Amino acid sequence: MKIILQQAQGEITEKKSRFIATLCPVQSQEEAEQFIAACKKKYWDARHNCSAYVIGENNEIMHSSDDGEPSGTAGRPMLSVLTGQDVHNVAAVVTRYFGGVLLGTGGLVRAYQGAVSEALLHAEIRQQLLMQELLLTAEYTDVGKIQYLLSQAGFRTADTEYGAKVLFHVLVPAGEEDAAIKMMTEKTNGKTEITKGELRNETCE
Repeated sequence: MKIILQQAQGEITEKKSRFIATLCPVQSQEEAEQFIAACKKKYWDARHNCSAYVIGENNEIMHSSDDGEPSGTAGRPMLSVLTGQDVHNVAAVVTRYFGGVLLGTGGLVRAYQGAVSEALLHAEIRQQLLMQELLLTAEYTDVGKIQYLLSQAGFRTADTEYGAKVLFHVLVPAGEEDAAIKMMTEKTNGKTEITKGELRNETCE
């Protein structure tokens, strides 16, 4: 899934009204609400601080608020940009400083969507994959062969521990671990002990 790595901001102006969009990576509803509260405190003098957030790989938690704007003209359009761009675990606040000119329903929708889109242009977006850790225990005499097999398969070694034996911490895409275990077991003639470790969310370039 796509995530943003850190806070990002974008700003647009529509008929003298300033729309400042701030994005923040979040892992829970509590984090999202804390971020929104912080934005409202920072921009306490603004007319509106509208918000939206989406959390979970399958958008399990979604929320939006118009914060005093006409119903459906701010929070929901903001949320539609986040889901439309397929960005997850992110909260957005758009702060509006009223410029004295009414924008109308359509104008508000375009402005709030435009502000979030502008912020996303400035955000560092990465792909996050769910990876299964495999723990491979091998004799020192088999280290070279295992390193070669892992390289050929395209699996990443997150860490290697050297003790009485060598312990490889290998990351494979979730769902491919059984095939990886079978392959490594066959290629090493059953000499390598393989167990499953933890599931990890890994950010890729």
